[in-house]
Amino acid sequence: MSDELAGKRIVLGITGGVAAYKAAELARLLGKAGAQVDVVMTAAATRFVAPLTFQALTGRPVFTSLWDVPQDSPLPQPPLRAPRLAMHSQSAAAARSMLRETPPLPRKGQGERGESQRDFHGSGMAHIDLTRGADAVIVAPATADFIAKLVHGLADDLLATLCLAKDCPLLVAPAMNCQMWEHPATVRNMAQLRADGVSVLGPASGAQACGEVGAGRMLEPAELFDALHASFQPKLLAGKRVLLTAGPTFEALDPVRGLTNSSSGRMGFALAQACVEVGAEVTVVAGPVSLPTPTGVTRIDVTGALEMREAVKSALAGGLDVPPTRQKSALASGLDVPPTRQKSALAGRHIFIAVAAVADYRPAAPAAHKIKKGAQTLTLELVANPDILAEVAARPDAPFCVGFAAESQNLAEYAEGKRRAKKLPLVVGNLVQDGLGGDANVVTLFDAAGAHPVPPGDKLTIARAIVRHIAEMLHAQN
Repeated sequence: MSDELAGKRIVLGITGGVAAYKAAELARLLGKAGAQVDVVMTAAATRFVAPLTFQALTGRPVFTSLWDVPQDSPLPQPPLRAPRLAMHSQSAAAARSMLRETPPLPRKGQGERGESQRDFHGSGMAHIDLTRGADAVIVAPATADFIAKLVHGLADDLLATLCLAKDCPLLVAPAMNCQMWEHPATVRNMAQLRADGVSVLGPASGAQACGEVGAGRMLEPAELFDALHASFQPKLLAGKRVLLTAGPTFEALDPVRGLTNSSSGRMGFALAQACVEVGAEVTVVAGPVSLPTPTGVTRIDVTGALEMREAVKSALAGGLDVPPTRQKSALASGLDVPPTRQKSALAGRHIFIAVAAVADYRPAAPAAHKIKKGAQTLTLELVANPDILAEVAARPDAPFCVGFAAESQNLAEYAEGKRRAKKLPLVVGNLVQDGLGGDANVVTLFDAAGAHPVPPGDKLTIARAIVRHIAEMLHAQN
């Protein structure tokens, strides 16, 4: 369960696009994370997905009209309005019973926003009541028509009206045909929407339901979930530029064989996501892994240790060329990155996190052709690979360097020894049997103040704890 979303109340707005079916999975993910989800659908959205689907997923009524009354309203309930509250197959008595038994919504006036805030109560005005007490409104999908309504302040249905009357953050996930997305009117509307303080999530590029290919696909539910999760986190690394390495390296022995290890890259990618969530600009230099790139992260794919070393050096100098295929996540996050080769985001980095399991050795002379089976034994000549982390830490302009120590025994001794030998401010240590190649991890943070065990958890949870520790150390330095 996500601590940031547990107990939060989210208004999920759904407009009339083919991607409306994806909103069902988003509602499920939010509910699983402990959030309370109130769904508001436009009339067009109900043509794509039945409101009853969202009622089943959230356990709450679905609102489709300006005349719907929030379920904890003290006002008398009108006769059953099956199309309005999506109770198509229930009797009026059963519907009223369910409404009475629904727990009251949390009140903004209680807690972080102070007692002066208006309490949530039914007033017969759903466009007001639905957002009072809400922590965020997210519209997914947001069609070109609905975006135009937001920009011009139109309020001709419940969803558009509550977006105008909200007193909480608004996030939109555009979804439309690629030509519609690139139309000058939409470009102007998106610029104004961002200027108005609305968070724009996506869109992504790819094959569309109409058969065309291009920008305009709504982000996947998991990406939207991560973005919403990130919106609630304090921006501890805002303005910081982070460079990470992740995954294994592959040192070619011949055209089909090589030396590598079982690193999955999950810890490095989780750290990249965690850094983005707290406001950092992130580039990850990834060894040969097939993991999806976290939204907003610039990814550079490499194979061997020497290639990774050059990519790191170039990124630190701000001179790395990023092919357009590796700008996918930046485009998906709504960043204005043109589809041409350009210099990597910004010169220099504030933080370098060396997560990659770089091979210590590589073949001295890889064979040009496949080595054929022959003698019972085969002797290989190996040479040492460069120590990328040590080289970066020794630079006169070295960023804040974080190392990883994956050991099979004597963790504290070896991890602290690595930190001291390379003069690192922080080393993250773990036993290989606890985390290498898996989805979970158990780590201990070693810094000048001592050892700091982190509670066991999935790698993203662990990554967020590591990032908080890094932010605290940086704050203490300043």
